[in-house]
Amino acid sequence: MSLILASKSAARRAVLDGAGVRYEARVAGVDEDAVKTSLLAEGAGPREIADALAELKAIRVSAGRPDFVIGSDQTLDLDGQLYDKAESVEAARERLRLLRGRTHKLHSAVVVAKEGAPIWREIVTASLTMRDFSDAFLEEYLAQEGEHALGSVGCYRLEGPGAQLFSKIEGDYFAILGLPLMGLLALLRRHGELAE
Repeated sequence: MSLILASKSAARRAVLDGAGVRYEARVAGVDEDAVKTSLLAEGAGPREIADALAELKAIRVSAGRPDFVIGSDQTLDLDGQLYDKAESVEAARERLRLLRGRTHKLHSAVVVAKEGAPIWREIVTASLTMRDFSDAFLEEYLAQEGEHALGSVGCYRLEGPGAQLFSKIEGDYFAILGLPLMGLLALLRRHGELAE
């Protein structure tokens, strides 16, 4: 195997699986909370944090390996403020109320590393506008999604019922799912990991 995904994310694995890319998944073991805290203290914004975490994951798994290692991370940016995944359905309810009727950004970074050094990166930003949905809709949505709502920073799966939360989406679909794909596929073709 010459391609490794440094992620436990089911959504990222589904993106690669759907594209027919063969890879091995490995957990990077990065303390994301500690990294975010440090970067925020240094004045980094959500976009920079996504990039730094993607790079750290790729480097951590690729150290001493000749394989191409894909690291990826996504951050939610609402008016310049970083939001992490909700830890409970109640927290998801509050997050969705906060996002309701507003536009937020998702910054998705992907870094490819080899032998402990980054060799390529891309950061893609999408803008998503939630419609002003009713409280009744919100409760129905959370009853349907339950714990699935806790799997993404925005408390939604665009490839699932979460699509109904939005009135407008601008940006790359794969980046919204958490793994910008087009540039990555082009890189893998250039290096002979995929057929031309």
